[in-house]
Formats: sequence, structure tokens, C-alpha cells
Amino acid sequence: MQSTRVAVLAFDGVSLFHLSVPGMVLGTAQSAPGEPHYEVSYCAETPGMVISDQGIGLAVDHGLELMETSDVIVIPAWGDHSVAASAQLVQALQRANAQDKLIVGLCLGAFVLGDAGLLDGKEATTHWAVRDEFGRRFPEVRFRPEVLYVSDGNIITSAGTVAAIDCCLHLIRQRLGADVANRTAKMLVTPPHRQGGQAQYVEHPVPQLSSETHLSNVLAWARMNLASDLSLDLLADMAKMSRRTFTRRFREATGSTVSKWLNAERVARAQQLLETTDLPIECVAGEAGFGTPLSLRQQFGVHLGTSPSEYRRMFFREMKPGPKAGGNEHTAESFTHSQVKV
Repeated sequence: MQSTRVAVLAFDGVSLFHLSVPGMVLGTAQSAPGEPHYEVSYCAETPGMVISDQGIGLAVDHGLELMETSDVIVIPAWGDHSVAASAQLVQALQRANAQDKLIVGLCLGAFVLGDAGLLDGKEATTHWAVRDEFGRRFPEVRFRPEVLYVSDGNIITSAGTVAAIDCCLHLIRQRLGADVANRTAKMLVTPPHRQGGQAQYVEHPVPQLSSETHLSNVLAWARMNLASDLSLDLLADMAKMSRRTFTRRFREATGSTVSKWLNAERVARAQQLLETTDLPIECVAGEAGFGTPLSLRQQFGVHLGTSPSEYRRMFFREMKPGPKAGGNEHTAESFTHSQVKV
């Protein structure tokens, strides 16, 4: 497979972390040892020395013309989101967009894509701390402040700081499949797919669960028995609390209601089953505790913005060679090559 050429923009005040993430994550992606899939290079509006946010000087050899010969363009977190992108940069991004290149805005880099008009009518996200300003400045954007990253056509944007890693792992999953993304995540010692979004960090950091409440054991048991009828009364009884006390302490501990927490856990279980088994959707719904395929589809739409069948098409990985149950004879390779071209 031919390497995908990636151009990462550098500029004075650029986040050294964000500048490193694409090379670190994408550069680690290999189907086999010695088979890298991404060629990451760096460019600047004016080639030469740029100073990062950590005061480290970086020599950049390429100008914006690098974007013209690249397949993927990455804009790291913009140093000062109140300063609009230059006309030169906007024009380079608009040309790349016209050619349907994949364009990624990490964190505050979404402001640059917004300045270029690339987000109008599309879903996008950025760091939750600037969500109000982003919404005011780009009213035509369907803003998704709660997610870690969002892909809409050839445009991908990510949430705050570390979500850049999640975003780059998504790029790998999208092009090379879940197996390569999972191996890459293991090499980086990071989860291959974090559940939920940045909304969980905005107002309700999860406190340490007290062993006295029995909540830790109850939540662990619930995760192991998601296919069961996990009523509020049952969980409260297991925690040796009244229904009212359990509800209050559960929200204090998780920042969520019992029903929302269970739905999120069941979606995560369904994702695992869709990625690693060929179980029919009806069986996946039952195993995950949703009961019906309709309920599964509804929760997938709420949590992931996609359907179970589409998720399986994108991320399924075959565990063993040979025909699959139900006459499905797709191989892992065929699923990989069916991904969106980047």
C-alpha cells in the first residue's frame, strides 16, 4: 500500500505537543514491522525557524506548497484563536478542500478551518472552553461540543489537547482498520477508543468511589451483567441503599444518571461485539442488554452518530480465516480496503 503523505502546519506559538502527535501516532501505524503507512512532513507559511509554545526553535524547510502534494493536511491548535488565519493560509486550505483532500483541525485548529469557510454546514468540534466563542464566530457550523472528535466528509476536527491522539487513531481506523489502530494504541500505551466525549470533563470530574458505598462493586458487577434486566431497584438493593440514596450517590460519583450510564456501557459492549464477532445485530442487541435492534440503533445514533451496521462495516476485524456465519465471507483485508480513501 502506498504511503499517505501528511502535511502538518507549523507556526510561531504552535503547540509542541500537537505538532508531535500526528508524527507520533500516524508514524507508529504499521500493518507489519517495517511497513509504515504514513509519511509525515511539516510546513510553514514562510519556511525557516518557528518558535513553539515551549520556546523551542524548529527549522521548517517546506512552505504551504507542501499541502498541494499531500493527501492529508493537519492544523494543530492555533496559538491565538482570536487572531484569524491569514489570506495565504485560507487560500491554501480552500484549494486543498476543492481537491477533496482530508483536512484535520486539532483542538483550536478548528478556528482556522472555520476562517477558511470549510466548516459551514458541517459538524465540528473544538476545546470545550471556547465553545461559546466558536459558536458565535461560526454560526453556520453544526457545533458538537460534547465529542472527542467528529468527521464530516473530508473534514475532521478534534476536541481539547489530548483528543488529538484519539483523532489520529480514528484516521488509522478509518483507512487501515481496527486491528492496526488497536496495535498502534498499544504501542502508545493509550486506549484505542475512549468512550464518551469531552463533555465528561467540563463540569463533573468523577470523584474516587468510596468503598463504604459498595458502588465500585455494584458498577463492576453491572458491567459484567449488561444483558440482564438491571433495574434501579436491583442495583440499589445490591448497594444496600434506598432507591433515593442510591440515585443521589450514583450521580455524585459518576456525574450521570443510572439509565444514561447503563446505555453508555451497553453501547461500549455492543461496539466490542460488532468489532470482534459476526453475531447478527439482533444477538448483539441482546448480549449488550438493549433487547431489540431498534433500541440498539437509537442509542448508537445518540452516542456515536452512526448505525450498528455502519459501525461494523467500518471497524469489523475478522478473528479467524474462513467463511463466516450467515454466509458472510468478507475478509479482514476486504474490510480494510473498503474504508474511505484519505
